[in-house]
Amino acid sequence: MKFGKNICILNVGGTKYAFTREVIRDFPLRRVSRLHSCSSEKEVLEVCDDYDRERNEFFFDRHSEAFVFIMLYVRSGKLRFVPRMCELSFYNEMLYWGLESSHLEFCCQRRLDDRMSDTYTCFSEEELMGADEEEARRAEAAEDEAEETRSWLARMRRTFEEPASSVAAQVLASVSVIFVIISMVILCASTLPDWDTAKNNTVEEHRIIEAVCIGWFTAECIVRFIVSRDKCEFVRRPLNIIDLLAITPYYVSVAMTALTGENPQLQRAGVTLRVLRMMRIFWLIKLARHFLGLQTLGLTLRRCYREMVMLLVFVCVAMAIFSALAQLLEHGLDLETSNEDYASIPAACWWVIISMTTVGYGDMYPITMPGRVLGGVCVVSGIVLLALPITFIYHSFVQCYHELKFRSARCVRSLSAEFLN
Repeated sequence: MKFGKNICILNVGGTKYAFTREVIRDFPLRRVSRLHSCSSEKEVLEVCDDYDRERNEFFFDRHSEAFVFIMLYVRSGKLRFVPRMCELSFYNEMLYWGLESSHLEFCCQRRLDDRMSDTYTCFSEEELMGADEEEARRAEAAEDEAEETRSWLARMRRTFEEPASSVAAQVLASVSVIFVIISMVILCASTLPDWDTAKNNTVEEHRIIEAVCIGWFTAECIVRFIVSRDKCEFVRRPLNIIDLLAITPYYVSVAMTALTGENPQLQRAGVTLRVLRMMRIFWLIKLARHFLGLQTLGLTLRRCYREMVMLLVFVCVAMAIFSALAQLLEHGLDLETSNEDYASIPAACWWVIISMTTVGYGDMYPITMPGRVLGGVCVVSGIVLLALPITFIYHSFVQCYHELKFRSARCVRSLSAEFLN
């Protein structure tokens, strides 16, 4: 800092704190330490709300009592909520000074998570800016949005990407869902024993229905690609990849039919073709664009991948241990009552996984007393191990559902306003 005195005064909500420049430089709070790198008064005002050059005093219009507890964290390393203060308000103060929820004590982290789930609240970095800067950004965003709204390309983009954005988008989404249902009905019916006879009698109708469905999905995918802002980002999106995987098998089958002729025996012999046809089941995932429940499931899995990996590790470790013990007790000791179902550890892994998940098909089971005791321990251990990460996954699912429901409610309100206008 190339101006002012050696002593810097921080005035937070009327409470003053005096620090030397060296302390300010190494201060644990990012917003405070940024003052040391400021070379002009303009840069200082980007960090604080006001500045007095004569007294070298920096003014912050923030909650003074909350900053007291934040200063206690700087001194002791433990951060807890202010009594009788809203958790979200204190979290807002934390974000302003450069702290995150991970700096809170574990008990306070749980309180914050519960509070955020109950109120559907998610803080963003824009809320932490100064009032003037925030208003300027909002005004600029409003101008950009108004200009984009006037563009037919933007309207087309919202119509295809946001089913709740307009009446036309809802109609388009409904038609897409109908085509998905028709395609799934045909796919499921094609596996029935009497399907081949019915298909031979009405082969043209089946081809027409299939071609119409594929044509709709292809046109929808092409239009969405054309109106997308970033073509590379569009290709990388998981739902768009699924759309491509669902559409491609039809054109591959048409190309193979053109190359091999209309010989049905030759087509049925192609394992690759049958696999590609069955990939049309991915069309069901297209429903995630239109249903809140599937969106919640996808968002939960994306946020809880660590917990899912932890659950998988628990199951794999337990499966390795119990399968080895089961193979030893049921077959490896060479007793007279040797159980051939447990002849190998991989074979015993199947028994372990169906026991830990409490499915119990009954196709294989221990017959020795030690094996039965091990089976009981395996079942109880499976219940405990599977229940441990479920709490975190459930909590994340509830939070994701609330967030998506809140966004959906905003879209519905804007749609109602558009309809009334």
